[in-house]
Amino acid sequence: MARIHFSTRVLAASLALVPAFAGAQDGSTVESRNGLVVSVSAPASDIGAAILAKGGNAVDAAVATAFALAVTHPSAGNIGGGGFMVIRLPDGTATTIDYRERAPGKATETMYLGADGRINRSLTAAGWLAPGVPGTVRGLEMAHRKFGKLPWADVVRPAADLATNGWPLSPALARSLNGQIRGKFSRFPSSVAAYGKPGGGEWAEGDRIRLTDLGRVLADIATKGPDVFYTGWIADSIDSQMRASGGIITRADLREYRAVERAPVKGTFLGYEIISMAPPSSGGVVMIQTLNLMERLGIANVVPGSVEYYHRRIEAARRAYLDRARYLGDPDFVAVPVAKLISGAYADSLAKTISLSRAASSVELGADIVTVAPESEETTHFSVVDRDGMAVSNTYTLEAGYGSGVVVAGTGMLLNNEMGDFNKKPGETNTSGDIGTPANLIAPGKRMLSSMSPAIVTRNGQLVLVTGSPGGRTIPNTVLDVILGVTFFRKDVRGAVDLPRIHHQWLPDTTSIEAGGATPGVIEALRAMGHRVALGRGTGQGDAHSILYDAATKTAYGAADRRSPDSKASKGGQ
Repeated sequence: MARIHFSTRVLAASLALVPAFAGAQDGSTVESRNGLVVSVSAPASDIGAAILAKGGNAVDAAVATAFALAVTHPSAGNIGGGGFMVIRLPDGTATTIDYRERAPGKATETMYLGADGRINRSLTAAGWLAPGVPGTVRGLEMAHRKFGKLPWADVVRPAADLATNGWPLSPALARSLNGQIRGKFSRFPSSVAAYGKPGGGEWAEGDRIRLTDLGRVLADIATKGPDVFYTGWIADSIDSQMRASGGIITRADLREYRAVERAPVKGTFLGYEIISMAPPSSGGVVMIQTLNLMERLGIANVVPGSVEYYHRRIEAARRAYLDRARYLGDPDFVAVPVAKLISGAYADSLAKTISLSRAASSVELGADIVTVAPESEETTHFSVVDRDGMAVSNTYTLEAGYGSGVVVAGTGMLLNNEMGDFNKKPGETNTSGDIGTPANLIAPGKRMLSSMSPAIVTRNGQLVLVTGSPGGRTIPNTVLDVILGVTFFRKDVRGAVDLPRIHHQWLPDTTSIEAGGATPGVIEALRAMGHRVALGRGTGQGDAHSILYDAATKTAYGAADRRSPDSKASKGGQ
């Protein structure tokens, strides 16, 4: 692909102190014909928008935004984790990049079980044994190599400069860092050294934080390329500190890591096409299967927000999440029946099992795998559309907030705790949500199952919506609710993002509904049908930073989710 070679030095200098690009953090909709970036962090959105303004395309802006989020959103933005990217070119061609973490070569099926045979959750909650082999840098490299326009150094350098020069802390990030330093980070001197306030004390709003070690790492990735991470001094640092601290990721694991380009999964709903991730992400399959069932249950003829709507929505999700537990895992290791699960014929057969007047029992439906009577929510998503209508939907994570809590000394880089997303006890699937089915058991080199659901929606071959969300196992339901907001509720992007969200994941057999999501009468009727309904205390299910696109006018409308206070939709030019 042809590349436009701006001067790296000039572009880096122009972005070193990132200006506040036109956009909105107040929850209003941002309109642009020159491209948009919507993310959880205003400085990161501005960096992506600056790349668009300099002539970069949506992939260039996505790569720049992802590296910037590794600086400004350390709870989930990362170079020490992994994720998924969905890309749609202006000609309608769509593909995906799988850069999910992999299990180290020394991983075993029962490595997180204690002597009593029970799962020892502390081993995956934090520490050196919790990380999978990071994939973010290789994934961003693949996306850029195949589809980027600007030189690699020009899209990575702004994040390096931001880390080195620093930026003023928002109130939310100051509180978050203080909590981590008192909590998870306190076990790891390298983490306190990287993120603690110089001279001691607590961070406050407006304090300037500088991440000099991370800036050096990002500068080397910019100038020397991704190999410095996987075969150079950064790999050496990870390897030596793993060996010294009881971890099992080796230099060989890093050297052998590969991102994978995969065909997306596609489905249709009420005349729209849904494009999302295939396994090892479960999100695309779960969403398409749910939508297929909703169509067959006559959703087009029910009133939005009615008890009939919620009942069909819950029963469809119940069965899709059950199949997630039964079948989904890394397709490089297990046979995943994707074509069957998202087929119309399969939806027809499942629809016959659904009563329109009574809730099903999740335990009874899954009796073949339930043996006895939590994925983290700290992920981050961003959406990008450029002036030509090229779209990127990217979701990536460290798993728990701030991942394993471990910073590799000398790098400023936080490592993930993604190994917890594997099924950790073979054969035990229980009513609390633990799953022990074979498809997602631990194996060396295997990618753990994910719920991340970056998605793009089209209609009649034209781009309509770019969306996604964090939220662990709630992610497919959150993204689905945004899609339903546009396709079924007929909302604009602000209305679709603001709609209250629901979640049902098969087990535990409870439906959670955000505050204001259903009237008291609807909730009472659902309970009378046998649904267990838990009401949310606020609007806290995910944060779906989304873009609606009008192909006729080539105008993008961005909505940063108000559920995250630091988020911003930034224009790629005036």
